[in-house]
Amino acid sequence: MEKQKKGVRLERISKIYIDPKTGKEFYAVKDTSLDIEPGTFVTLLGPSGCGKTTTLRMIAGFESPDEGEIYLGGEAINQLTPNKRDTAMVFQSYALLPHYNVFDNVAYGLKIRKIPKDEIRERVMNILKLVEMEGMETRMTNQLSGGQQQRVALARALVIEPGVLLFDEPLSNLDAKLRVTMRTEIRKIQQKVGITAIYVTHDQSEAMSISDKIIIMSKGKVEQIGSPREIYYHPASRFVADFIGEANFLKAKVLSEEGEKAMISVAGKEFEVNNFAGAHSGDEATLVIRPEGAILAEQGILEGLVTLSTFMGSYQYYQIMVGDMELQITDYNPVNRRIYEVGEKAYLDFDPKGVYIL
Repeated sequence: MEKQKKGVRLERISKIYIDPKTGKEFYAVKDTSLDIEPGTFVTLLGPSGCGKTTTLRMIAGFESPDEGEIYLGGEAINQLTPNKRDTAMVFQSYALLPHYNVFDNVAYGLKIRKIPKDEIRERVMNILKLVEMEGMETRMTNQLSGGQQQRVALARALVIEPGVLLFDEPLSNLDAKLRVTMRTEIRKIQQKVGITAIYVTHDQSEAMSISDKIIIMSKGKVEQIGSPREIYYHPASRFVADFIGEANFLKAKVLSEEGEKAMISVAGKEFEVNNFAGAHSGDEATLVIRPEGAILAEQGILEGLVTLSTFMGSYQYYQIMVGDMELQITDYNPVNRRIYEVGEKAYLDFDPKGVYIL
């Protein structure tokens, strides 16, 4: 199925709402600019109320920006109604038509567009095969599982061959195991079709597993844009570091800096770390260590006291006090290694190249 790949550009978009309790205006999205490349899978990620769904709805045309302009494939679309935009939305609730069977649900958008009957049948059957729902054309939607309903909703969006496919938390109604299966399927289908996809979720693992790029939002603004690897290993702020994965934050003093390296002091110990943030000599700084980025050992860089030790199967989970700071450590594959118990002293050992100043 050939798709016309279209990019999406947002230029200084803002959306203002009125708080029903106070009557005051507030920005749901403020002065946001984005450039989404054709054929990429981009996820808008952030906590509830960060503006991600409002941004998606403005692209779809269900909301209108109060400031700024939205472009789809180079065309300004602010004035276009949702049905006039080259987009299709997969909703959180699936929004299937309960009195229609699978075939008619998928065919609905094509019938509205007055596509010839033979072409409708061919396109619907092809798309049902793509989402692995062939043979179920005559089933009613109430006879389908949650995962099957999600596949029908995806097929209905894909069959009209939109330039951009939009997802509004489409997996939140599924159980945890099915969510993992379906997110993998969505990513495979997106890559096979080659369509531009914009996906909204508050689930960080979902975003990490399917995205080419992640856009992290907070309080109506973009905090950081990057690949999952860039976001995880080089977060631009404490908010991003804390929101993506787990993170330990250590108080540090910068003793000297040279290029992207700095000599720091943490709990009386001096060592060199990455200094992507450009901290200067004499600065009070925050050092980030991921829980899996360190182990407990007989010798190491920082001395601490174990306050929690829990066996989790694939890893031993520790909490350890270093000075007045409590750190979390996930020590993977602990078989045949010494397990430290609560009350024992241990050293935190890690590669200083793997930690960085925020």
